[in-house]
Parts: sequence; C-alpha cells; structure tokens
Amino acid sequence: MSDGPKRPPRTPVVAGWREWAALPGLDIPWIKVKLDTGARTSALHAFDLEELPGDRVRFSVHPWQESDADPTTVECAVHDRRVVRSSSGHTQERIVVLTEIELAGTTVLAEVTLSNRDQMGFRMLIGREALRQGFVVDPARSFQAGRAPKEIRRRNRGRT
Repeated sequence: MSDGPKRPPRTPVVAGWREWAALPGLDIPWIKVKLDTGARTSALHAFDLEELPGDRVRFSVHPWQESDADPTTVECAVHDRRVVRSSSGHTQERIVVLTEIELAGTTVLAEVTLSNRDQMGFRMLIGREALRQGFVVDPARSFQAGRAPKEIRRRNRGRT
C-alpha cells in the first residue's frame, strides 16, 4: 500500500568551504560563512546577549569580518540551551535559536548557537546538521553560489 506520491530526491547543492549567505529571519541580508562539516551545529557571532521574559533573547550581530560596523540587533525565541565543545576543547553553555539560512538559492531551517566569535575568521559557521538538508561541500572551492555585490564585499573588508 502506498503512502502517497513519492517525491524524487533533491539534488544536493555543491557549495565551497566559504560562501555568502543570508539570515532572512534575523534581518541579515549578507554574511560570509564557513561551511564546517566538523561542527555539528551552526554558530553565529553574537554579543550583548540579554535573556528576556517568555524564553526570548535579544542580541547583536556584527555581520562583517574583523569589523564592528553595521551591527544588527535581533530579538527571537530561545529554541534550546546546550553545552558545546569548541575546536580548542573548551565547553560552554550556549543559547540556541532556530533560523532560516539562505545559501546558494536554497533556504533551510537550522539550529544556531550564539557565541562571541570576534576573534574568529568568520562570523558564522554552518555545521553539518544544516548542511545535510541539501548541500555537499567541496573543500577545494569557494563561493560556488557566487560573490556578494562589490559594495558588500568592500564593506566586509572594512572599506566603503
């Protein structure tokens, strides 16, 4: 007995190890991200975290690498709290939010931990839980989905 029509499997999108993405639910139209198959959960640079009543959180994001220009303040629901082990082996409890990630014309819903990534090269990592929703990472490539407009790339480098 059939459970209804079967959908053909979606062909995965091939992405490079770094790409430009958007976080439409957080009002962040451009952010350079590292696709990290070694990380289970995605992580976003967040600062000034403030837990609010009703299991909500307010935080700010610096979308540009090595810059504090154009901060975006976000308020959203807390999805979870969990202990995360960093690549250096340190553990830390982090707030987890659910948000859409738009990458290479594909939008996925992902769990994203909030942490201070000021000292890291990328303000966001996209981990394998999000990537398994339709992406294959080619570590020899970058920007398979195309580059951000020149004005955005210049802002990311701290030049206007």
